[in-house]
Amino acid sequence: MALTAEEILSYPALHRSVQAQSRALIAIYETSPRLASIFATQQRWLLGHVGLSMHFRQVPGDPLTELTMARFIKVVSDNAVASRNTAEAFLKEMLHYNIAEYLPARDGRARPLRPTAATIRTFSGWVIAHLRTLDDLDGGDRLSTFLYRPDMLNQLQPLIADGLLASIPVREPKQTFSLFIWLNNGGIVMDWLMSGINPDHAELDRIPTSVVSIGDFANWLHLSRTHLARKLRDAEELGSIGWLGKRGHSVMWVSKAFHQEYMMVQAAKLAVVAAAFKACLDAPRRG
Repeated sequence: MALTAEEILSYPALHRSVQAQSRALIAIYETSPRLASIFATQQRWLLGHVGLSMHFRQVPGDPLTELTMARFIKVVSDNAVASRNTAEAFLKEMLHYNIAEYLPARDGRARPLRPTAATIRTFSGWVIAHLRTLDDLDGGDRLSTFLYRPDMLNQLQPLIADGLLASIPVREPKQTFSLFIWLNNGGIVMDWLMSGINPDHAELDRIPTSVVSIGDFANWLHLSRTHLARKLRDAEELGSIGWLGKRGHSVMWVSKAFHQEYMMVQAAKLAVVAAAFKACLDAPRRG
């Protein structure tokens, strides 16, 4: 049931399955753009996974395992995800927008935190989208198993977080992909670009997308048009994107190499999810 990234890349259905996954993630973004901001950049995406994993790893009744600001900052720093100041600012933002919430203080100790129920529901959608992709590829029954076991998320997410933090292809993507991961909503930018292509065109050197207007694209993403245009121009200078006609007023294309970069990162991420799922099934259930 576990699949390597290389095995995932070998499936002929990968392009269509990942495209469906991208559309599912876009739907999550459209439903809860503020909540989806947790994953606005790759750094924030990893910070979100760290916080969730610490929450799920708490041992009931053991205050030493609670998610607190200090412990979160330490784990983030130990894994070189972000600076201490960035980690603190991230968690404060999550509290401000009710993505996380404080629990009542006890005995004057540091106040523990937890993700809100809405946050956990939204993250479950992320897991469901990736399990569905894996099942589409190999005919597995991961998704039905996950839905049948509502407690499974508690064990699965920390394993996914560990795998993502340890994955060099995920944390150090190549060239064009790395341009977008530091852009606000950069992951959604790439998902949108890739969701609008015809998988049958994946072998073309220049693969047409559904994007025509940079302004409309920026407005949908709640991004500065200038900032998005600058990133797109950087990608254009790399030969990774372009326009079939006048820049910004015709259909945008992505290069075959950029498309392959995107698929390689998706395969690495899916391999992490597959390995975590298998490890979760193999581990004894809590309680």
